[in-house]
Amino acid sequence: MARIYVASSWRNQYFPEVVKRLREAGHEVYDFRNPPHGGAGFHWTDIDPKAPEWTYAQYAEGLHHPLAERQFQADIDALTWADTCVLVLPCGRSAHTEAGWMAGAGKRVVAYIPEMVEPELMYKLFASVAGSLEELVEKL
Repeated sequence: MARIYVASSWRNQYFPEVVKRLREAGHEVYDFRNPPHGGAGFHWTDIDPKAPEWTYAQYAEGLHHPLAERQFQADIDALTWADTCVLVLPCGRSAHTEAGWMAGAGKRVVAYIPEMVEPELMYKLFASVAGSLEELVEKL
């Protein structure tokens, strides 16, 4: 069985079912929404409720806040631990950065695309793409 880092967005409605299904299939799965250090994961508003309105300087400083450092370390430890990344679309910059890091580290990445979107050529960097949970589990 695989050690899987599931990369996605907080807003992704498919994420919880993907984590559940992969665990049911016997895989070990890192869930950024429920990190090993406890709590409900990291939100920039945990640092400052006005984080969405930050200037560049505030953002650069926020990257060094203890809460940001703690979650970053949990995520990077999980990326290092995992042998596989499942990129669950739709998602944003962080998830794509994580998937790219995994691919660059020579680890297997599968993009799960439950809703067809415009094709992305650079997904050729990944091992494969899947359009259903059943296909995803088969490819793993």
